[in-house]
Amino acid sequence: MSKAIADLMVTFLLMPLEIAWAYTVQWRSTDFVCRTMSFFRVFGLYLSSFVLVSISIDRYYAILKPLKFSTNRGRIMLAIAWVASVVCSTPQAFVFHLEEHPKVKGYYQCVTFHSFPTELHKLIYQISNMCAMYAFPLVTFIYCYGCIYREIYRKSFARFRRSNDDVLGRAKKRTLKMTITIVIVFVICWTPYYIMCLWFWLDKTSAYNVNPLLRKIFFIFACTNSCMNPLVYGVFNIRGKGNNNNTSVNNRHTSLSSAGRLAMRERNGSAHTVVTLPAVINGSSGDTSNVTQSTTLSNDIFTISKIAEDMEIEKASKISISDSIELAHAPKSQ
Repeated sequence: MSKAIADLMVTFLLMPLEIAWAYTVQWRSTDFVCRTMSFFRVFGLYLSSFVLVSISIDRYYAILKPLKFSTNRGRIMLAIAWVASVVCSTPQAFVFHLEEHPKVKGYYQCVTFHSFPTELHKLIYQISNMCAMYAFPLVTFIYCYGCIYREIYRKSFARFRRSNDDVLGRAKKRTLKMTITIVIVFVICWTPYYIMCLWFWLDKTSAYNVNPLLRKIFFIFACTNSCMNPLVYGVFNIRGKGNNNNTSVNNRHTSLSSAGRLAMRERNGSAHTVVTLPAVINGSSGDTSNVTQSTTLSNDIFTISKIAEDMEIEKASKISISDSIELAHAPKSQ
């Protein structure tokens, strides 16, 4: 929910503001709106990054240290993410302000001019924002998911596993893959923008030669990270439902075949042996589940039809014997 709220804030607050601001060039509103919108410009971005950090830490403890901080761990981390987002976004409301152009009367802009005593203070503030929004989450992702994958590969060599644990492991792996995909999208979207920022902070002279439109495109591309996350969720949920449907169909076929063989054994006793073709379960013979599915169903139909045929024969034989006995003891007609 928190991740969705952050993505919606970026999509419906930040991006329309940037598009409208790029169209009007100057700021056509009050100083209060300038400070408020400057706060929300980065609040959604901070919240999105910190929620991803919370998810990564939660996955880390759930897989590597499941007994530690298990009580209300998710709620506590989400609360910290919200508070940290507010704290990191609040300086924007004091740094940005409405200021008139010194040479063009009536031209106002929402800027950071005269907000820092020296250029060094401004550089420290900008680098701090980059570390909080990009570098700190990136380091956390690398550490948490590196440890998680190392633990998964270490346990993958264990020989004795329960079937239920294996199914639960597949579900966890799918969720883990989805989360890592979201992290990769985060890195791809934000890295070009922050490379451009570092270039601008270290060498302004050469950075000014870059087309301003390109710098704006990098920032908009970074913000599209919030639009990519729902697409990732949708793709993985569709794949998960498809895999679950295939698994349930194969399980029904396997259960039907097992029920048929069990009924034959109970009816005929231990002296009779029922011979049926082996049912192929999805995943046991590589990628041939689609080819062998019809064979499994044919075997099940053969087994059930055989049971029905034998029962009809047995029923007919019982009726014929009883009819013979009645005819033998019936009095002859005079």
